Amino acid sequence: MAAIAPVRASGAVTHHAAATHVAPPHAVTHGTLHRPAIVGRAEPPRPLIMLDPGHGGKDPGAIGVSGTYEKHVAEAAAAELQRQLIGSGRYRVAMTRADDRFIPLEGRVDLAHTHKASLFISMHADALHDRMVRGASVYTLSSHASDAQAAAIARSENSADRFGGPQVHATSPEVQEILASLVTEETRHGAAHMASSIVTSFRPRISLLTHPARHASFVVLKSADIPSVLVEMGFMSNHLDEAALRQSAHRMVVAGAMVQAIDRYFASASMVTRVTG
Repeated sequence: MAAIAPVRASGAVTHHAAATHVAPPHAVTHGTLHRPAIVGRAEPPRPLIMLDPGHGGKDPGAIGVSGTYEKHVAEAAAAELQRQLIGSGRYRVAMTRADDRFIPLEGRVDLAHTHKASLFISMHADALHDRMVRGASVYTLSSHASDAQAAAIARSENSADRFGGPQVHATSPEVQEILASLVTEETRHGAAHMASSIVTSFRPRISLLTHPARHASFVVLKSADIPSVLVEMGFMSNHLDEAALRQSAHRMVVAGAMVQAIDRYFASASMVTRVTG
């Protein structure tokens, strides 16, 4: 809310006593008249959502049972989510990548900071040895994985920098632990709130894993001050999940549920969001 400085009225009148007249003690001497201060209600800046399609370029990510690359599914789903978010008129959106290129994990976090994002969402569709496992899940940051499956997925995702060659050095586990400790409680609370909101939106329309809100030590989630979540939309190792994620109609449903979750996140009276310009 911006206040405009008081403005002198164009017709302001200043009263002066004549040289031969002395005002009586009880008289009120009027000074310059001012218009009342004008207080305007400026439109607040729209939150900026940073979408992060996983993998890309020389890093294909998981390869589906029929040969589909995770990097292509992630990019297509993020593009659809971007379309719906911008179409709502409520958000600005930036993408860590909008084409098939490789970006180191920490570079993705840096982009979120450069854009002063209010929320970071990394989108994936991983693979497991057990091809019967299917369903979506949402991950937040923790130094200790919620379960063995979450730990395995985090190891897989954190190894993506190996495709960057010798010039890209993944952060050591010791440094990762220090970085995780720097994440503020407010940021952790925001990420947990966003994860819960996504699960709520997914539940009636998208197949979910048992206990779909999980946590592990993902490098890409280690922003100290931007609530960050990683969404596994399904598993490329499962033929039903892979077939669904190949369909634009299914990706539209996923994106629609995520828009609903993002709306709920920002509308929550209990959330204190950092909306920056």
